[in-house]
Amino acid sequence: MEPVALFLMRTFFSKTTLFLVALSMFCTMALSVHAAEDFEDLTLFDPDSTAAIDHSAWDAILNAYVTPSSDGVNRFDYGRVTFEDKQSLEGYVHALEAIDLSRYNRNEQFAFWANLYNAVTVNLVIDAYPVASIRKIKSGAFSSGPWSKKRIQIGARELSLDDIEHKVLRKYWRDPRVHYALNCASIGCPNLPRKAFTGQMLNVALDAAARTYINHSRGAHIDKGKLTVSSIYHWYREDFGNSDQGVIDHLMQFAQSPFAQELASIQKISNHDYDWSLNDVTTN
Repeated sequence: MEPVALFLMRTFFSKTTLFLVALSMFCTMALSVHAAEDFEDLTLFDPDSTAAIDHSAWDAILNAYVTPSSDGVNRFDYGRVTFEDKQSLEGYVHALEAIDLSRYNRNEQFAFWANLYNAVTVNLVIDAYPVASIRKIKSGAFSSGPWSKKRIQIGARELSLDDIEHKVLRKYWRDPRVHYALNCASIGCPNLPRKAFTGQMLNVALDAAARTYINHSRGAHIDKGKLTVSSIYHWYREDFGNSDQGVIDHLMQFAQSPFAQELASIQKISNHDYDWSLNDVTTN
């Protein structure tokens, strides 16, 4: 007869194995469903539309609380936001949620998504403030930040910040300048703009954001002949040609002297890094 202790141990491990297999299958199915989510209906547009979305409330917030610092990073004064301005910010987000996007052209839609992403991010940080990093704001027990939680509703669709970035902007615009438009409330991120994006001035604003970031040390810098880039170019390498040379070619489009001359002789990326510290005025 099998000893009781051995029987109990074998039973325990058997049930544990079954549980882990079931959990693995559930997670796989959940990821498949998540990956299959499609927001193409939110990208229907009117190419002939000249209508513009009102971003004046967001402009007022940016004008009041975004400050360029001496180190080249635009910082937000989260701790100084008044109750009235917080209400205005939340009202702005709700107003965007109610918009019928199909009435607008593609540039106007891009501006809509970028401003919405940035406004929701700022609102999240204000709610959690004081906080050292946006990564401290969790979507769940095992999350690395706030990005995967559904926080916005456009029509009948609930969306997360990840959905806006990866399943709308990156997927349907396929423009690497997306990465210069979205701000994750971190020092390492491209600057939070001081003015809202608009469809009319979109390309000018995106090019300016790219130049500012690429010519700042947190975007890319060369030390002793070795190129270090922002981890953005590592995480989203596929958006920049999917190779070291592709990233370098992209950097060269916006690089200015003397960085451009240094970059012209570089053939590979040596390292990447990123600073997740909050882009707060108090960290300056």
